[in-house]
Amino acid sequence: MSGVPRRAVVLAAVCIATTMSAHAQEKAVKPSAAPQVPSDVAAADRVYERRTVSIDEGDDAVSFGWRLLRPASIEPGRRYPVVLFLHGAGERGDDNVMQLKYLPTWMTEPANRERYPCFLIAPQCRTDGRWADVAWAARESSPQASSPTTDMAAAIAALDAVLDREPADATRIYVTGLSMGGFGTWDLAARTPERFAAILPICGGGDERTAARIVALPTWVAHGDADKAVAVERSRSMVAALKAAGGMPTYVEMPGVGHDSWTPTYRDPAALDWLFRQRRAAAR
Repeated sequence: MSGVPRRAVVLAAVCIATTMSAHAQEKAVKPSAAPQVPSDVAAADRVYERRTVSIDEGDDAVSFGWRLLRPASIEPGRRYPVVLFLHGAGERGDDNVMQLKYLPTWMTEPANRERYPCFLIAPQCRTDGRWADVAWAARESSPQASSPTTDMAAAIAALDAVLDREPADATRIYVTGLSMGGFGTWDLAARTPERFAAILPICGGGDERTAARIVALPTWVAHGDADKAVAVERSRSMVAALKAAGGMPTYVEMPGVGHDSWTPTYRDPAALDWLFRQRRAAAR
């Protein structure tokens, strides 16, 4: 260090330390490449078939991943109900895995596969996409858009593919979803109510002006009254609109429950038993 001023040595040391500290902080906050897949979802991933569907959006064709759970065994000549599950905002992406959280994973449990043999469809919404073009945090609804979002069009295409190619019971098609998927459930039901046997929207909301279209559709609604993400008023107002139109929806409001009202709902055999009992009249 001979011939180097002491002040220069100190400044150099400070600069090196500052650079190393900044680099360490940058590494510490660097986001992971992908969300960690829970072990139960990873197990479900091995049971579900991987599928894709292409949807036109402007001049481009957009590919969407979706998953299919078949009945554990398919008897010749028998037709099986179909469940379309619409996930929440936290499961959006393009990995074609995270949408298997919650109901799709729980439906792979042996007891549920025996009790509810069905085709379960789980499409995945894009990271910046939505099942319905609505503001989730708004306490009041907005008019339903004239056409479904591209992401919802992909879910509809996945449903069509199963109905066209599998031994599906067209009188037992069910739609259910949570949070963003709860909004999507209301939206899709209002667009084609004649197609479904029942809907089960959880902590979502819809356009009350569409209530007359779905008044005859069996409906089970669930929401926690302590929900800070989606105001419970969104479910209350849809239920009130259905009743005012002459409908008889089942409404379960959970005292003290926050946004996760889907776990107690999907884990309640009464809710799923009700869903799978519903059947619409066969088309003549």
